[in-house]
Amino acid sequence: MNKDINRLKVILAEKKRTNKWLAEQLGKDPGTVSKWCTNTMQPNLETLVKIAKVLEVDTKDLLWSIKNI
Repeated sequence: MNKDINRLKVILAEKKRTNKWLAEQLGKDPGTVSKWCTNTMQPNLETLVKIAKVLEVDTKDLLWSIKNI
């Protein structure tokens, strides 16, 4: 499955934040966050909830609708 699952890159752009900033907020490696943003790798559900809190969005806003997949 090589489809985009998360919208993290889009949300970061909307919030005018960087991968590096998010990595610092979460205590994660910037390379990991970069992989999430390119949909090479996906964050687990617990991390997705943390990302939503940090970015002040609903968790569902971080995911593409399954209708698009």
